[in-house]
Amino acid sequence: MAIQTPETMIEAVRKFADPQVAHDFWVAMRWPNGVACPRCGLAEPHYLGDKYRRWFCHDCKRQFTAKVGTIFEDSPIGFDKWLPAIWLISSNRNGISSCELGRALEVTQKTAWFILHRIRTALANDSFDQLRGIIEADETYIGGSMTSKPRRVRKNHTLASKRFENKTAVLGIVERGGRVRAFVLPTSTRKELLPRLRKAVHQDATVFTDANPSYTDLDEFFLRHESVNHSLEEYVRGEVHTNTIENFWSVLKRALNGTYISVDAKHLARYIEEEIFRYNERENTDGPRFERPSKVPMASGLPTRR
Repeated sequence: MAIQTPETMIEAVRKFADPQVAHDFWVAMRWPNGVACPRCGLAEPHYLGDKYRRWFCHDCKRQFTAKVGTIFEDSPIGFDKWLPAIWLISSNRNGISSCELGRALEVTQKTAWFILHRIRTALANDSFDQLRGIIEADETYIGGSMTSKPRRVRKNHTLASKRFENKTAVLGIVERGGRVRAFVLPTSTRKELLPRLRKAVHQDATVFTDANPSYTDLDEFFLRHESVNHSLEEYVRGEVHTNTIENFWSVLKRALNGTYISVDAKHLARYIEEEIFRYNERENTDGPRFERPSKVPMASGLPTRR
């Protein structure tokens, strides 16, 4: 069944306002060749036609809805709220808070939080291909700003090792002109950085970093490695720089500081995946960008209602 994906926000609002239309749109997107049982794959199950919009599979003798096996499973929320939520989170450059989404969808903040975290699970990078070409790698620290703390606290955190003790380390790797990956780390030591770099980056790649000692001797693992020393105010030397990954950090922190305000460290990885999705889909328009998270299958460890 051919479906027409909305291209603008006003089209999405008009299309998904009707719960039945939103449901039929999702069914056509999920099963373009006709409805099939998500458990056994049997085609042409019997449609029961009740208010729950269920089908009955004659093979496994079980009922199912269009939500089974997706990020929408075990949720009473209708597609007339799920689909606009996906549109909003995928099209807003700096994200959308649960309070704002709750007001837009006329649901509670807790319900909006649940919706957003389910969608963030779908936005997670599902590609295992190694990055190639020119790669920039850098780490950053996310957490409370030391300048906003009381003076007595700042005086006791003058050492560099103390400045980051309440922050979360994040490693970012970007393929110049291509994709980005980011990982939440327990520490930013060589022991934590190097294995992730070697796993995410192809050995024939050229890697540019800053002068962090943890990146020393990367020539042993990659075709070429060069660094710039920011402490000496060296930011660009020919093609050697880390400005691309620094740009990603600025966009990420703008969303975390301006939209989400205070992010718990245990949920930080999901917010980062949201920003990675938007960065990697930056060349697409809102319509194709909206389609991708809707097609992600159900995964283990999905957030539940609080």
